[in-house]
Amino acid sequence: MVETTERVLAEQQLKASQALAQLYADRIQLALSAGAIIGTWVWDLQADTFTVDEAFARSFGLDPALGRVGLSLEQVIATVHPEDRQGLIAAINEVIGRGGAYAHQYRVRRTDGKYYWIEANGRVDLGPDGTPLSFPGVLINVEDRRAVEAERDRAIMMLRTLTDTLEQRVAERTSELMRAEDALRQSQKMEAVGQLTGGVAHDFNNLLTIIRSSVDFLRRPDLPEARKARYLDAVSDTVDRAAKLTGQLLAFARRQALKPEVFHVGQKVRGIAEMLDTVIGARIRVIAEVPEEPCYIRADVSQFETALVNMAVNARDAMDGEGTLTLRLAGGRTMPAIRGHAGADSAFAAVSLTDTGAGIAEADLGRLFEPFFTTKEVGKGTGLGLSQVFGFAKQSGGNVDVTSAPGQGATFTLYLPQVEVDRGADATDGAAVPLSPLGAGQRVLVVEDNVEVGQFATQILQDLGYETVWAVNAEAALERLGEDGGGFEVVFSDVVMPGMGGLALAQELARRFPALPVLLTSGYSHVLAQEGTHGFELLHKPYSAEQLGRVLSRVAGRPTPAAVE
Repeated sequence: MVETTERVLAEQQLKASQALAQLYADRIQLALSAGAIIGTWVWDLQADTFTVDEAFARSFGLDPALGRVGLSLEQVIATVHPEDRQGLIAAINEVIGRGGAYAHQYRVRRTDGKYYWIEANGRVDLGPDGTPLSFPGVLINVEDRRAVEAERDRAIMMLRTLTDTLEQRVAERTSELMRAEDALRQSQKMEAVGQLTGGVAHDFNNLLTIIRSSVDFLRRPDLPEARKARYLDAVSDTVDRAAKLTGQLLAFARRQALKPEVFHVGQKVRGIAEMLDTVIGARIRVIAEVPEEPCYIRADVSQFETALVNMAVNARDAMDGEGTLTLRLAGGRTMPAIRGHAGADSAFAAVSLTDTGAGIAEADLGRLFEPFFTTKEVGKGTGLGLSQVFGFAKQSGGNVDVTSAPGQGATFTLYLPQVEVDRGADATDGAAVPLSPLGAGQRVLVVEDNVEVGQFATQILQDLGYETVWAVNAEAALERLGEDGGGFEVVFSDVVMPGMGGLALAQELARRFPALPVLLTSGYSHVLAQEGTHGFELLHKPYSAEQLGRVLSRVAGRPTPAAVE
């Protein structure tokens, strides 16, 4: 049984040796076929002698006869490059110590005196007790392969360097472009501010001229009553025009504190069309195309009507007072992308005004909604009408588009989000607020940080029959109210103040004194424009004494909004 096992193991070892020998034979044959083989060697490790073939000897300038007799290791490695010699010796010692396959690349000096890369492939055969017996092998020329690999490495290094340099150049160029863009943006901003400031100054100086001249005449003691009434009306009308101008600026900037409500847009369009048919001129035909199907939107009614009137006035001027103006309403439309602003797939009400005027030059289409931009002659337009339309539309969640061609008229389309309401109920009651009687000595706490406005507001309220106390800020107002409300029956507060603002004050009062009414007033507040009034009544500046008395009387007769947590 033992003999059979030994025979089987011997046969297996023989087959393995034959397979390995065949593998070496195949490799040598491939090397010979490729013309890459330099020579072969056999190292008798027991006798410590090298025998090499004639090709090996001639490649390294050795005597072929000596190569057949035997060489020492020192003679064989004498031509190895000094930088590679230690690595070669270490590789040889390592394979002798373990036995098996061997492969190592290094440089050698050949007969032409130049160094070439070669690869030594061989195998160390061990005896049964592990003693190294022989070390046969071949040398293969890998100079071309190493040259290709070196070229590849150089290309990779160059590419890496180029990439690093490119990244640096891109970063530097990007930084330059960002600086240039910032400079351009700042330049455009300053140009826009200059244009806006110039336009505002021009228009307000015109209005102030009327007011100042009227006041100068009103101071004359001998001024007839008829002329006095005329100058008073001029002052009142001019103040209204100044307030409208301010409102248009805020609407363009989307900073107007809107009062959105749900209403039947078709009814408003018909009403505006009827009004325009009366006042826009006898030579302009006004047509309203409104579907029977109800269409509701949620927006500021006053601003909506102002937007339609502004577009109509613009159309009238474009037609030079003669032509056809068509107002159309279409519900359930999607809003397209307009001048770089994203569109929307939800339902929109599209209100369009089409004129038969001269049309708009393509170069002007992109600037129509800029403040103070106008194609009209000097003195015939402020350039704020269409900017109000744009600001109102954007602040209401919509947009305004324009299509036109010279000689073919123009169409302005106002897109506003459509809402669903109970078709059986009116969206708004439309009831007019009756004028309120004068005050009857009610105590009003006026909160205003501006001295002139605070003094004037308290004087107006006293003339209207109210008893007033003035606080210069919200903190002083809270101190005046104390723990029990201080006997005040209503609080009239400005919104924009240092420290605690008017809206925050109103919310705090709603928490402390739920039954104490609060009336807010503001000429502009970004908080109101962004967040709304939170249910508190708001009186816009500038206000008249009649407006203040009417609104204050209404506020004093209704409960204050619930406290905001």
